[in-house]
Amino acid sequence: MFEGGLAQFESFPCVAEERAPYFPAPRLLDRVRIAIRTRHLRPRTEEAYVFWIRRFILFHRKRHPADMAAPEVTAFLSSLAVDGHVAASTQNQALCALLFLYRHVLGTELPWLDDLVRAKRPARLPVVLTCEEVAAVLQHVHGVKRLAAALLYGSGLRLLECLRLRVKDVDFARNEIIVRAGKGDRDRRTMLPVALKDALERYVETVRRQHQRDLVADAGWVALPHALGRKYPNAGREWGWQWVFPATRIYVDAESG
Repeated sequence: MFEGGLAQFESFPCVAEERAPYFPAPRLLDRVRIAIRTRHLRPRTEEAYVFWIRRFILFHRKRHPADMAAPEVTAFLSSLAVDGHVAASTQNQALCALLFLYRHVLGTELPWLDDLVRAKRPARLPVVLTCEEVAAVLQHVHGVKRLAAALLYGSGLRLLECLRLRVKDVDFARNEIIVRAGKGDRDRRTMLPVALKDALERYVETVRRQHQRDLVADAGWVALPHALGRKYPNAGREWGWQWVFPATRIYVDAESG
């Protein structure tokens, strides 16, 4: 009985075994990008690291970094300082990119990684403008740019912190601004200058009306940080998430589409 059953199965036509799809291994720079995004580093960090790793490879005539070690890294960094006359901060950024490559992409924990000497940044006193000098500068700036420049000065915001400011992070009731993921990926509070409060409120109202028009035109969507966009698909159109200083035209986000 059992043998007859087997014979029935053997009489069926042979079905080709289904093969798993082939995915080629990512190239080195793609692996760098994946490692950076997995760690939620900033897009500007990704851009800088990929730039320096590519320059390192080209400097050594396209040799694979796995075949190089301390002498090649030192030669590259020395060339940046001697031939390229780059600043110490730039040289250290290149070193950080190479350390990331060897540790987190190639998985190479070698003793020489920690022995590499970082360039010393010279101590410089910051240049602080007087109130009269600031007023003179602002006289040559007009419109929205003047408002943003005054906010930089009055709130102590960095340029990108100001440009990435969202409506929900401006608290007019408390005269406060919340900076999200600032330098060092830290949040902080800073003051909203009373002298700018009325002008900023009027400007934000114009942005709100423009946002309403954009929604009617099936636009008015902004990118959300990290995975919030997947968790709350419609939040990108909510008023609180909009930029305080949005683009002057509708555009397609390069990452989210």
